[in-house]
Amino acid sequence: MTAPQMIDDPRKNAVPGAGAPRPGRRRWGGLSGKLLILTVLFVMLSEVLIFVPSIANFRNTWLTDKLTVAGVAAAILVETDMVSPAVQAELLRTTGALAIALDDGERRRLIAMSEPPGAVGRMVDMGEADPMSSVLDSFSTLLFGGEGQLRVVGPSQMGLGGRVDIVLPEALLRDAMLAFSVRILALSLVISAITATLVYLSLRWLLVRPMQKLTRSMARFQEAPEEPSRAIAPSGRNDEVGDAEHRLAAMQATLTETLQSRRRLADLGLAVSKINHDLRNILASAQLFSERLEHVADPTVQRLVPKIVATLDRAVGYTQSVLAYGSAREAPLARRLVRLDAVVRDVGDVLGLAPDGGISFDNRVPEGVEIDADPEQLFRVLMNLCRNAVQVLEQNAADVLVRRVVVEAECSADGVLIRVRDTGPGIPPALRDKLFKPFQSAAKRGGTGLGLAIAAELVRAHGGRIRHVAREGPGAEFEIILPARLPDERSGAAPEAGGTGVSAQDTSV
Repeated sequence: MTAPQMIDDPRKNAVPGAGAPRPGRRRWGGLSGKLLILTVLFVMLSEVLIFVPSIANFRNTWLTDKLTVAGVAAAILVETDMVSPAVQAELLRTTGALAIALDDGERRRLIAMSEPPGAVGRMVDMGEADPMSSVLDSFSTLLFGGEGQLRVVGPSQMGLGGRVDIVLPEALLRDAMLAFSVRILALSLVISAITATLVYLSLRWLLVRPMQKLTRSMARFQEAPEEPSRAIAPSGRNDEVGDAEHRLAAMQATLTETLQSRRRLADLGLAVSKINHDLRNILASAQLFSERLEHVADPTVQRLVPKIVATLDRAVGYTQSVLAYGSAREAPLARRLVRLDAVVRDVGDVLGLAPDGGISFDNRVPEGVEIDADPEQLFRVLMNLCRNAVQVLEQNAADVLVRRVVVEAECSADGVLIRVRDTGPGIPPALRDKLFKPFQSAAKRGGTGLGLAIAAELVRAHGGRIRHVAREGPGAEFEIILPARLPDERSGAAPEAGGTGVSAQDTSV
């Protein structure tokens, strides 16, 4: 008969499809492509923000230049009181104006005119221009202008006093602004390309490549997490990426150690199951021999045989539970009224303790006290605690030492408080934080560190709790609190024992 495995193989718990490679991503869907696109967009956004004041400044400069050229002609008019036709023609060609005039406050004089201007659609006074109005007028001309005449008025730039007044087609200004915008766009694209390339290469070196290294390491580690050689080797960077590498390496090392431990436990569980299968058969034979002793007339034999039979029955039950543990289920508790003093007395008898022995056993539970519990599970809890105390006291066997195990209880309407204490050296402080963790709290030679973990699991199955009482003086003391069941709980099914990943059938520490 093949015994079931006590602890599952960790590889059987893997999620289906978890190790399958992810489908390939598009080139621009990766982190590198996103960084490149975002960098270009942000640079273009910055250029747009720069373009707004730049186009307004270009418009004002362009109009001011036209006024300056017209001011030269005004200076000639003031000096000679006339402008030659050749100068007028050159002036109109240079400015693109239809008419140029000078207003000195007293009179308005025409400097040059190619043809009578039509109706003026828009007027700009450069002496009153402010940044906000310049921006609004610039975009108005750029988006909706280009038709009609534009009148520009501004102070003379030649120190003549007065104001220069020119009329020109608005299309000239709009065409110049469009040419400027195209140049700005071309320059922005060049700057964006250079900036995006530099940022892309920098971020790829600083972030993307380390992230790809982390991803490859995780994928490689996922293929065989039990092999330490597949863990990432930190690059030694002294930044957040380096910190992530160190933390990933530590996590992988911890996971590898955990998986190796689970593998060892799985192998150990299989071996224990096989041993218990054969041990159950041997114990069954011992039961048959012990039943024959019941027919022996010796009084001592008649007194001891029932205890031997009961002990063998418990042992057979434990081995059967070990074999059933592979199904990862505990049998439900069989709670009923139990005489606590009798259970404690049975523990003392099985351990071979007596009030006047080398290790005295002091049963201070009031006689006849009844509690609601599973008798077998309660017996195992007290057996684990008392056996731990006895084994510690046996290691300190000097005649001058007081060696005593005490069990006492306090009952109330809410439940029962059981105390188990001894006169041994106590529990070392280094072990107190992991007393109830399996395979970690063994303090004596040959122990497995399972006894207290089993006791804690069985107490939790009753809805109670167990704790070590830190107190001054020698000895160790444990408190068990078992609550009373409510009336509706008494009529329902008993709760199942909670699991801690520990075989509750092993009672050695």
